[in-house]
Amino acid sequence: MFSPVLLNSTMQKLKKVSPFRLNSLLRLQKDPKLALHLFLNPESVAQNPNPNPDPDPKVKPFRYSLLSYDLIISKLGRAKMFSQMETIIEKLKNDTRITPEEIIFCNIITFYGRARLPQKALQVFDEIPTHRCHRTIRSVNTLLNILLRCREFDKMVEVISGIEKYAAPDACTYNIMINACCVMSDLERAWYVFDEMRMRGVEPNSVTFGTLINGLCVNSELDTAFGLKKRMEMDFKIKPNARIYVALIKGLCKGGHLSKAIKLKDEMLRKKVELDPAVYSTLISASFKAGRKGEASGFLEEMRRNECKPDTVTYNAMIHGFCQENEFDSAFAALSEMEKEGLKPDVISYNVIIGGLCRERKVEEANDLLQDMPRRKCAPDAVTYRTLLEGFCDLKQFKEAASILDEMIFKGYARHSSSISKYIDDLLEGENEEVWGCLFSLVKRNPTDRCIWRLLTSLVCKNNRSDSYELFDRLINGDSLSVG
Repeated sequence: MFSPVLLNSTMQKLKKVSPFRLNSLLRLQKDPKLALHLFLNPESVAQNPNPNPDPDPKVKPFRYSLLSYDLIISKLGRAKMFSQMETIIEKLKNDTRITPEEIIFCNIITFYGRARLPQKALQVFDEIPTHRCHRTIRSVNTLLNILLRCREFDKMVEVISGIEKYAAPDACTYNIMINACCVMSDLERAWYVFDEMRMRGVEPNSVTFGTLINGLCVNSELDTAFGLKKRMEMDFKIKPNARIYVALIKGLCKGGHLSKAIKLKDEMLRKKVELDPAVYSTLISASFKAGRKGEASGFLEEMRRNECKPDTVTYNAMIHGFCQENEFDSAFAALSEMEKEGLKPDVISYNVIIGGLCRERKVEEANDLLQDMPRRKCAPDAVTYRTLLEGFCDLKQFKEAASILDEMIFKGYARHSSSISKYIDDLLEGENEEVWGCLFSLVKRNPTDRCIWRLLTSLVCKNNRSDSYELFDRLINGDSLSVG
C-alpha cells in the first residue's frame, strides 16, 4: 500500500510541465491570451486551471527555453498584443541563461512594421545588443524593409549611413533601396544605387531587375524597361520570371497597348514561364477598357487550359468589367461562378456591384445585395455603406438614406462626423424623423466636434423642434466640445 507522502510526490511529478512540454502546449494553443497565461504559469496551469495569484516563493523559477520565448512572442506579435509582448521581451532580456537569436528580433521588428509602428521597430533594433545578441545585415534589411513599408525614407537614409557598423550591404539591401527610389519615382537615384551595387561587387538578381523594371513600367518608361529585360537575359544570363512579365504586361496595358501585352503573354507560354493569375487579371481588365470585352471570357478559359487557377482578383476584374458595361446579370453570374470554384468573394467583389447598381440608380437592388452580404459571409465596410448612402441621397430617398446612416454609425463606420457631413447635408433637404435619430446616434457614439454643432444648428434653423433642446443639452452637458 502506498504511503500518502509517496503518492503525493508521484502525483506532483506527473503534473510537472517540462520546457519541452510547454513548447508543445504553446504550439497547440491558438488563443494568444490563453497562450500567455500558460507561458507565465506553466507549473500552476498543469495542476490547476485557476492558479493561486500568490505562488510559493520557495518554488524554483521555471526554466524557459529559447523556443518557448520565440513561440509566445510570435503569437503576441501576430495578435498585436504589443504591451504583453514587450513584457515577455523584458523577461527574455533578464533571463541571462539564454542568448537570443537575431531572428527573434527580426520578427519583432516585422510585427511593429505591419502595425505601422516604425519608431517601435527602430527602438527594438537599437536595443538588440542589450539582449546579448549581435546585429547583422539580416536585422538591418528587416528594419529597412519595414521603414520602406511605412514610407519612412529619411530614417532609411540614416540606417544606410551607418550600415558599415554591422555588415556590408548585400543584394537584399540594395534591392530594398532600389525599391524605395522607385516608390519615390526617383529613377535616377535607382540607377545610381544599381551602379553602386555592381561597383561593390554585389551581383544583381532577378529581384533587382524585377524591382527596377516595375519602377520603370509604373513611370511609363516602357522602352527602358524592355531594354533592361533584354540586358538581364543577354549580359547577366538571368531569365525573366512571372513577376517581371506581370510588370511589363501591366505597363503595356496602362499605356493602351493590349495587343503587345497579349504577345508578351504568349512569350511566357513559349518560354514555359510559370503563369501568374495577375497576368490574366490585367489582360481581362484591359480588354474591357479597350472595348474588347469578348476576349475577357476567352482569357478565363485559357487560364483553365493552362492550369493557371483564377483567383479572387481575376473574378473581380470580370465583375468590374461587366459592371462598367452595365451587364449586371453577367456580374452576378461571375460572382456565383467564383463561389462554385471554391473562392470566397471579398468585400471588393460586392462593392463593385453595389457601386455599379447605384451609378445606374438601381439603389434598391444594391440595398438588397447589402442585406444579403452577411448570409454570404462577407461583412460590409465603410465603402459599402457610403456608396449606398450616396445612392439614396442622389435619389432623394432620405428615409432609406437615414436608415443606412444610422446602421453606419452603429457599426462604427462614422468615427469622425466630418467624414459623413456631406451626406447629412443631403439629408437636411428631406423632412423626416430619421435625420434627428442619426444625429442623436452620432452624438452618443462620437466626440462632439465643430461638424456636429454645424449640423445641429442647421436643423434647428430649419425646423423649430422641441427635441432640439434635448440634443443641445446633451452636447453641452454630456460631451465636451473638441476644437480640432
